[in-house]
Amino acid sequence: MSFAIGNLLLAGALFGGMLLVHEWGRRIGERHHRLEPTTDIGSSGLGDNAVLGLLGLLLAFTFSGAAARFDLRRELVVKETNAIGTAWLRIDVLPVDRQPHVRDLFRQYLDARLDVYRQPSAPVSVEAAKARYQALQQEIWSASVAAARTPGEPPQLLILLLPVLNDMFDITTTREGATRQHPPDIVFVMLGGLALVSALFAGYGTAGMKRRWLHTLGFALVLTVAMFVIIDLEFPRQGFIRVDAADQFLKDLRRTMD
Repeated sequence: MSFAIGNLLLAGALFGGMLLVHEWGRRIGERHHRLEPTTDIGSSGLGDNAVLGLLGLLLAFTFSGAAARFDLRRELVVKETNAIGTAWLRIDVLPVDRQPHVRDLFRQYLDARLDVYRQPSAPVSVEAAKARYQALQQEIWSASVAAARTPGEPPQLLILLLPVLNDMFDITTTREGATRQHPPDIVFVMLGGLALVSALFAGYGTAGMKRRWLHTLGFALVLTVAMFVIIDLEFPRQGFIRVDAADQFLKDLRRTMD
């Protein structure tokens, strides 16, 4: 099952659960109303407001964090493109007879980097691509150092080339770390639990009133969509909200290498 389908099923389960809990809360309220007719069931208590306020606060912070991480991942793609592009240009300082081999390694390296993100839901393919680009990093480093140390070449070549290679390799670790930055699972569990509790309180508050399905469905739908979007933003390589468009920068750079 794909992540996108799983997220849809989870959203559907939350939506259905909120409707059921809302109805349960309404029936509890109606039972209390029959036992204590003078009690104003529809009045909103401090508990209702506290739960709704906490839910709204958590949703706001979680969405803000997910959106910020989404933007960071796009920004890191651009940074990696710049790092690889700069290193590619610095190959010109190497001896002419050594350049073709290093450039061929760069092409293979960029192909492997793109392969890592083409099939994020296939762990075996991703791990194979990671192993390939990590091996190519060592090859590029060794070939570049050997070329810069060719007899008769100025020692400044190492100063010009090695720092940009470091930047090109380091950004891969930064991007890997960014893909693993997510809120703890307990945050999402708490959001789901608060949504259900809010639906329970909302249903309880409607006891003794005429049913308004538009309000009930709208309440459950808005919260469900908000949580669906947050989770989708957290995994922009697997859901419906994609960061793949930013990969076009790397693809454009790869075409210039041919």
